[in-house]
Amino acid sequence: MSFEELFDASYERVLHPPPGAPDFFEAFYRRFLMSSPEVRILFRNTDMAVQRSMLKKSFFSLIAFYASGSVDDVLHRIACLHSARYLNVKPHLYDLWLDCLTDTVRAYDWEFSDDIELAWRLVLNPGITYMKFGYDHF
Repeated sequence: MSFEELFDASYERVLHPPPGAPDFFEAFYRRFLMSSPEVRILFRNTDMAVQRSMLKKSFFSLIAFYASGSVDDVLHRIACLHSARYLNVKPHLYDLWLDCLTDTVRAYDWEFSDDIELAWRLVLNPGITYMKFGYDHF
């Protein structure tokens, strides 16, 4: 199975949490907010329900960038918004974001393995690299 296929299958599994467990993206944000005081400050005035909805939509842009190698308007707009000029989301926070995301995948994907973690990292890293690059350029 290719890394893309591993990612796709894992993504489908994490979207169906066990009964009583929070939604995958809610669990991710809980983990991410607990990971750093810097993250908590960035999100202090954020409506987290709206934020989760935006992440779900932008997640597809990260995946599309991996698949096509082309930046869509959504990913470009997010990179601009997160740049030093606007929200000032420091590049190192994307690494923390991805670590928290893969930790959440580990908790939600009953088939989790090193290959699945690598698949998530390989699929999301091109878009994350674009976001990091945009910090000083947008």
